Amino acid sequence: METLTYVLLLFGALAGGFVSGLAGFGTALMALGIWLYVLPPSLAVPLVLICSVIAQTSTLPSMWKSFDLSLVWPFLIGGLIGVPLGTMMVATADPKVFKLSVGVLLLIFSSALYLNKRPLAFKFGGRIADGAIGFAGGILGGLAGLSGPLPILWANIRGWNKHERRGIFQLFNFTVLATALVLQTASGLVELKVVWLALVAFPGTLIGAWAGARVYHALSDKHFGDVVLGLLFLSGLGLVWNSVGTH
Repeated sequence: METLTYVLLLFGALAGGFVSGLAGFGTALMALGIWLYVLPPSLAVPLVLICSVIAQTSTLPSMWKSFDLSLVWPFLIGGLIGVPLGTMMVATADPKVFKLSVGVLLLIFSSALYLNKRPLAFKFGGRIADGAIGFAGGILGGLAGLSGPLPILWANIRGWNKHERRGIFQLFNFTVLATALVLQTASGLVELKVVWLALVAFPGTLIGAWAGARVYHALSDKHFGDVVLGLLFLSGLGLVWNSVGTH
């Protein structure tokens, strides 16, 4: 069992790091399903947060110059305001309802965007709308670890190119997840054993992120968009299954 734990830990780190390096999000989507076979949620969830931050930090230097920071800041401000509110709602709200709602939303919108052959460039609401989407993503991140889906969908509807979208995905998720990790650590929710597991997963996360970033640079705008929508669809399926299948 000990050997299997280490093998799956490294495999999950490689898979999660690769997807994060490729798309700027998705560590939890790939790694959590693998790690939950051998780790309890109390260890797997903070481990995902740590590995997400590691993967995104490692790819930032090679991506930074292509990011348009003027697009990102409304999402960041909204997200940082929303995270503590979502964290406070944990005691009273039902995360399963939120997961089911977001899962259905992802399935509908990712399918519709994939089937739509006309390029979208939705301008409604400007920076205020961007900040509102970031705020909603922050609440969902604090409540159920679902910071990414709404900003990612919104960025696709806006019609931005792959570097602009990647900047929003990566910087928003990095900021929200790092904030959530700090809040969890300060609340005593991160066990010392998680640090040891993170050290074991560290090489796999870095190698996966490096490989994913290499593939990202080779993708066209359209292929990057298809990858993102495919990951969102899988995320939606996972959320719906998790909400309905565990009753």
